[in-house]
Amino acid sequence: MASGASYTVKYRRKREQRTDYKRRFNLLKSGLTRFIVRPSNRGVVAQLIEYHEDGDRVLACAKSNELEKMGWGHSTSNTPAAYLTGLLCGVRGKAKGVDKAILDIGLHPNIRGSRIYAALKGLIDSGVESGADEVVFPSQDRIRGKVIASYVERSRGIEADFDKLKDAILNSGKA
Repeated sequence: MASGASYTVKYRRKREQRTDYKRRFNLLKSGLTRFIVRPSNRGVVAQLIEYHEDGDRVLACAKSNELEKMGWGHSTSNTPAAYLTGLLCGVRGKAKGVDKAILDIGLHPNIRGSRIYAALKGLIDSGVESGADEVVFPSQDRIRGKVIASYVERSRGIEADFDKLKDAILNSGKA
């Protein structure tokens, strides 16, 4: 007597360990725009994404390699670059009418003071509301690059460059 398989094949993205559908569903139930941060070894990507039945829509996006075009001469994968990327994404999102967002970290671990929370701090400083607690953010010294400048000789001007680029992003408005 033949019968079908006794197991159910999981969704492809779950099999590839790329999506946690339970966490995604809970974020979508909030009805808020999602602020997605994806750090890598080479940089940080920040996006403001809105759910639609026919597919998610990206409202604003910023990549840390864009900072190089704006005059950032330092690493694009560190904490100050993550903050500036979140700030740039937030300014672009404010221009599109985003007022409130919820953080979506995907499968990344929830580590206090990480680059993910530096990007979230940048989003909040751009004027977009989020329900984050202040204790998860990195210290101001880490965000401004003071910690990096203390042990990397070639990064001595990182604080001045950070302040200059932050002012340029906030004053541009259109970014």
